Amino acid sequence: MRELLQQINRWRGEGKQVAVATLVQVYGSAPQPLGVKMAISSAGEIAGSVSGGCVEGAVAQEALEVLAARRPTVVEYGIADELAQSVGLACGGQIAVFIEPWPANDPLNNTYEQALTEARMVAMASVIRGPLTGNRLLIWPNNESHGTLGMASLDRQTVDRAQIMMEAQQPQLVPFEVEGEQGIRSALFIDVQPPPPKLLIIGAVHIAIPLITFAKMLGFYTVVLDARSAFGTLDRFGHADRMQVGWPADALPDLHVDESTYIVVLTHDEKIDDPALLYACRSPARYIGALGSNRTHARRVERLRELGLSEGEIARIHAPIGLDIGARKPEEIAVAILAEIIAAK
Repeated sequence: MRELLQQINRWRGEGKQVAVATLVQVYGSAPQPLGVKMAISSAGEIAGSVSGGCVEGAVAQEALEVLAARRPTVVEYGIADELAQSVGLACGGQIAVFIEPWPANDPLNNTYEQALTEARMVAMASVIRGPLTGNRLLIWPNNESHGTLGMASLDRQTVDRAQIMMEAQQPQLVPFEVEGEQGIRSALFIDVQPPPPKLLIIGAVHIAIPLITFAKMLGFYTVVLDARSAFGTLDRFGHADRMQVGWPADALPDLHVDESTYIVVLTHDEKIDDPALLYACRSPARYIGALGSNRTHARRVERLRELGLSEGEIARIHAPIGLDIGARKPEEIAVAILAEIIAAK
């Protein structure tokens, strides 16, 4: 959703209405993961994709009807659907897409969009089937919520479930029953929006150069931190999104380590590595890896214990860093590190 906001705001500035379509269910195979979104203007313009190009035209047409009726709906497409040939979903599966109006003056939309702009973790739970369709609940990692799904008990259960889904950084479709409405199929979709992935590299060493190149191809915002100004030069790291010269203890608090931050520690210098790991292991970072052999890491663990880290905190460190693929060259080691990061992601 975050990448669609600029286009949505442009359409709003042109006086156009906006609908948002979300992939909420996949049967069999599909070319896009759950939660991907597509925005549609009242002029029929589209941004984003819910199927990689298979059904976007049909979704756009349905979205115009949603805007006219001002009511959300779920539509399904797939091989088993009589529309299969016309929409061209040739991957052999079926998908369900939730389409909803997205007005600019909605307070819940405004709060949600602000969280996305500020790169904060947030989840939007929306009832997509049943008599409560259209009700929404915006949820934060601290259990705070805004809005309602229409039942207090459902709100409480959904807030609890959303905490688990935000930690996993995965969306989820949840069936439920409305009291007095037995036999009616109801469902809600918990749409998790994590902060953009950020790769924080401690150590402006040679391995970091290809690591940044590959990470940027995968959509990571890349930051290099090193206390040694001779290492952290623009000649070597001009392709990084940010090059920071400083000691980890001083610089890390200002680098906004969050649930979508992946930290790799590469210097082999305990004056730099140990303070970085001390901070990282107590942070919400999603991944922490440290370069070095098993023997090097054993000595590092003893030092970190002396610095006050618990066994559980130390166990968060992936070391030796990267998947064991027999990597030797810097480029190969970078691939091994990113493979492990992808697995964690």
